[in-house]
Amino acid sequence: MRAVLSEKGQVTIPKPLRERLGLRPGQILDFQEERGRLIGTKQSPADPIEEVYGVLKTGRTSDSILRGLRGRADAT
Repeated sequence: MRAVLSEKGQVTIPKPLRERLGLRPGQILDFQEERGRLIGTKQSPADPIEEVYGVLKTGRTSDSILRGLRGRADAT
């Protein structure tokens, strides 16, 4: 498969490759040069931990949650 580099330095990855590799719009690719070859590697959009950090909105402090988990009466 071949693609042509545009004047802006852009290239379209052929559809069969995009489908086989699961590349979607917005996907981050990391490029490196290795012995005269261009290597593109699919990257995760963000740190998986950062993706879920802060998703639980309890309205309680962590101390209050821990007290509740430990079974103390003053868990509110």
